Amino acid sequence: MIGWVPVCLALGIGAYFSLRTEPGTLHYLVVILGGGILLSGTRICRESVRPFVTGLALVLVGFLLAGARAHHVGGPVLEWRYYGAVDGRIVAIDRSQSDAVRLTLDQVRLDRVPAHRSPERVRISLHGDAAMDTNPKPGLRVMTTAHLSPPAGPVEPGGFDFQRHAWFARLGAVGYTRVPLLVAEPVQEAHAELMVFRIRMTISAHIQTILCGDVGGFAAAITTGDRSGISQNALDDLRASNLAHLLAISGLHMGLLSAVVLAALRLILASHPFTALHWPTKGIAAIGALIAATGYLALSGGNVATERAYIMVTVALAALLIGRRAISLRAVAVAATIVLVLRPESLLGPGFQMSFAATTALVAVFGWLRDLEVAHIPRWLRPVLATIISSAVAGIATAPVAAAHFNAIAHYGLIANLLSVPLMGLLVIPAAVLAAVVAPFGLEVIPLQVMGWGLHWILGVADTVAAVDGARGYVPGPGGWVLPLICLGFLVLVLWQGRLRLLGVPTMALAFLLWQGVGRPEVLIADQGTLVGVMTANGRALSREKSTGFVARNWLENDGDGVRQEEAAARWADGRVIHLSGKRAVAAFDGCTAGQVVVTSVVVPPNKAAACLTFDPQTLKETGSVALSSDADGWRMVTARDLAGERLWTHWPGQKRPLTLAQYVRINPTSRP
Repeated sequence: MIGWVPVCLALGIGAYFSLRTEPGTLHYLVVILGGGILLSGTRICRESVRPFVTGLALVLVGFLLAGARAHHVGGPVLEWRYYGAVDGRIVAIDRSQSDAVRLTLDQVRLDRVPAHRSPERVRISLHGDAAMDTNPKPGLRVMTTAHLSPPAGPVEPGGFDFQRHAWFARLGAVGYTRVPLLVAEPVQEAHAELMVFRIRMTISAHIQTILCGDVGGFAAAITTGDRSGISQNALDDLRASNLAHLLAISGLHMGLLSAVVLAALRLILASHPFTALHWPTKGIAAIGALIAATGYLALSGGNVATERAYIMVTVALAALLIGRRAISLRAVAVAATIVLVLRPESLLGPGFQMSFAATTALVAVFGWLRDLEVAHIPRWLRPVLATIISSAVAGIATAPVAAAHFNAIAHYGLIANLLSVPLMGLLVIPAAVLAAVVAPFGLEVIPLQVMGWGLHWILGVADTVAAVDGARGYVPGPGGWVLPLICLGFLVLVLWQGRLRLLGVPTMALAFLLWQGVGRPEVLIADQGTLVGVMTANGRALSREKSTGFVARNWLENDGDGVRQEEAAARWADGRVIHLSGKRAVAAFDGCTAGQVVVTSVVVPPNKAAACLTFDPQTLKETGSVALSSDADGWRMVTARDLAGERLWTHWPGQKRPLTLAQYVRINPTSRP
């Protein structure tokens, strides 16, 4: 069954990313040989066994796809802290979590760093004078003086691996500058991708001159993918009300846009007797919708979520063209397979998991309801029921994934979506399409204003819902097996034929039971010794009330604790764990006793910490972040290096990393391996 093809590929991709050491050439040869044997064996094995043999072969194919992709995107990663001149071309503009303008540069040149060791891309946040005096433009080659460092590892053992994320995004360094940018070269007009980028940013700026404030930023985000115009407060409200998905140009927007164009074209063609009787109106409308979706893909920047949505829409429209059902589990499986083949790493992201969970659940539920007798339900009530059912099903299907990744549950998310999502389809997206059609004639102001009314309503709903007491709940991060078990049980329930599909229910129940029993580390130590967190009866106590906010926020969220860093710092009391921040604190330290843990942000003299377990920057550079738990025998330690292993994207001292094909070509540009 084609529905199991992406599942088998996903198992192989997941196996690759779960390894602690990078596979070598011999391992890949064995996998290729094994896959070949299995595929050839499908011709001679019994028919009842053939699906399982084919599935195992697809698992090996998924493993190979992930490995090939990891080597293909490989590039140099900065291996030390750098301060100096940075020269590069602007290829992306967005905002960081601290609401600072952030630039991604390619064609990077660093002072006194050879070209083959310079990162292909770096990301720089603009602070202070750099943010005030800078007007960055797409394609502009700029130079500045910046602080850069390698992508950081997980903030806690087993946490989100930013090094892996940066590897697949081709980011070799991240940092910040407080110095204004200088123009090194004017904008180069020849590069097609940058031309599209400039068009996007021009349209975004034009929209924000017509629609001011967060409404304009919201409109720019859903039309061009530029989120830099929406404030952090509005983002927080959208997240708390479970409406943040409306910002992403994903399946909802791409589907609504294609549906609006498809319906409009069919209506126009059907309104004339000649075209209605002699032309293939459905096919023409499908082709027109596909052209519109392709334009939307280019206009929105073509990020991973939009590409995924575009593939799903393309599969559905292709099914219409050949006379098949546009929305079916088969179409969803084809789209998932294409996405996994092109970007295997997307399997690990919440976007892939949530979008396909929602789509699969909606297709399955409405497929089960299709055969039910609904003649007694009034016609005017059916769209209302469809909206309620779809919002509920999508919310239930994505809630575990969202909670696992973001440690939060929007308790009133269903209400907020019922009040907002229909407006996106009935007002916002049609107005956006109309604005695009009449923009060449200078008439886009009126439809944009109509679009703004709808977005203003949605932001009002988000603000109202987020202000309700208990609107957002927090849950601790699950163990490593919880989410895979939930997904497996869900897929068995939806895809398996026969009574065995009911095995999916106890599988998901087991996953939620394991989630309930998850334990959190007693002590967490940041990878540079700048922050320590100790679990107390009142929640985790943090050693600092300011700075290292990203680490603090992630620890508290993974605990399922919604307090701010300042509140968590008020719980701190020196005891078995001592944190010394800065040289003065270390100089004033008198020493420790057996059983204590000392964490310092600078190197501590050996005579002061000989009797206790000590972590300083030198030690933490080898281990990464650390989790400690105590028992009768003392402290038990798990490090980020233990769980992340030594992979292409990790950079531990003494690690031996294989040279990727991309790196080999960059070092030897005349070679043709």
